[in-house]
Amino acid sequence: MSDANLCGMSYRQRWFFAYAVKTFFEVMASAGSSASHRWPGLLMLKRALVCFFAAVVLLLLSPSLAQAQVLTNESDESSLFVRSFETLRDLEYHSWQVVAYRQGPPGEPVVLRIVGYPGKVRLNHPTALLVHAGRRDWALDDITMASPQLAKDGREAAAEFDLNPLLDDLTNNRPLRLQLAGVFTELPVPPYVVGEWRSLPQASQ
Repeated sequence: MSDANLCGMSYRQRWFFAYAVKTFFEVMASAGSSASHRWPGLLMLKRALVCFFAAVVLLLLSPSLAQAQVLTNESDESSLFVRSFETLRDLEYHSWQVVAYRQGPPGEPVVLRIVGYPGKVRLNHPTALLVHAGRRDWALDDITMASPQLAKDGREAAAEFDLNPLLDDLTNNRPLRLQLAGVFTELPVPPYVVGEWRSLPQASQ
């Protein structure tokens, strides 16, 4: 695949492509180590080739797969709405809907909304969202009560945070770990999701 094609991939596509390449070479190495057992090694090699080329074909034939997570509503600039939606799991295998969004033209604040299952969790406000990345740490302000919709929601299953301090500091799509006191101790955020978040401040379509 040419460099131009790779550069044209979205964050999620590049992530899946890199994972496919990594898996391919790991299985290749395993197949080589079993050279004394000819047929098992050939079978593993065949499976690796099928998986690798299937992943490449999927990326080439589905160019909008990753970008489908970044949605835009642009009836007019004043009501422009862009968001990144993802379902992530914490270390206890609980699922959370994680939505980063911006309302209005480029340059408007970006908000991170975390939603749990109503009845299973109650989010207390205000509670800062802690973000960890290597040696760096951030504490994102809880702005849930500034949203009339969430302030009146008695289920208390959602919280919103100001994402801009984090986006202002990030210079690459590094993996992050989220921590919310009394809710989850670690919610991993993969690099392709971070890439979607970083695209939101200036996204126009």
